[in-house]
Order: sequence, then C-alpha cells, then structure tokens
Amino acid sequence: MVKIDRKKIGIETLKKLPTFNAHLDSKYGNEGTATREVFTKKAGAYYTGQIIEDARKKANLTQEELANLVGSNKSYISRIENGKTEPKVSTFYRIVGALGLSVNLKPIHP
Repeated sequence: MVKIDRKKIGIETLKKLPTFNAHLDSKYGNEGTATREVFTKKAGAYYTGQIIEDARKKANLTQEELANLVGSNKSYISRIENGKTEPKVSTFYRIVGALGLSVNLKPIHP
C-alpha cells in the first residue's frame, strides 16, 4: 500500500484522486445495477459475520459452543462468520442473545 504524504501533494492533486465509491463503481458497477447489488449483499453478509466472529471470540466461545447455545451446528456458524450465508432473523436474534449483544432498531429517516 502506498502512503501519501499530504504535505507534499497539493490539494488540487488530492481532489483528483478517485473516491472509494468511484472504485466500487468501476469494479462492481454503479449503484442500482445488479452486479453492485450482489456485491453490497455479500459485503453486508461478510460484515455481519465478522461482528459475530469478533463477539464470539470476546465471549471465549468456540463455534461449536455457540452453535450448541443457539441450536445449530458448527459448520453453519462458520458459514455465517465467513459471510457465505446470512442467518434467518430468528437465528440472528438467538446468536445475538447468546453473545450478550443487543440490536438497536431505529428509523433511517427522522
């Protein structure tokens, strides 16, 4: 990864650098396209899996122990943590509860 020294590069040069959204557009298509939607869904599943994995490790639980707590199996927990599958809402809430987490639902728009 290249580190950029902002003091040596002018602001106009920085403004010309592509944004992360531009990178996603070029790699996965513009927002609203089928390929971008597939990427967004996979990214969300991966992100959720990473949160669950981190919380499981902080709780000092193995995947098998978590699976037993929520009435599932180790391979299913592994697939969730790796972003390969998304749990049903009811399973998600059981996982959240077993890990001592909470879910905060709030409207997106006030």
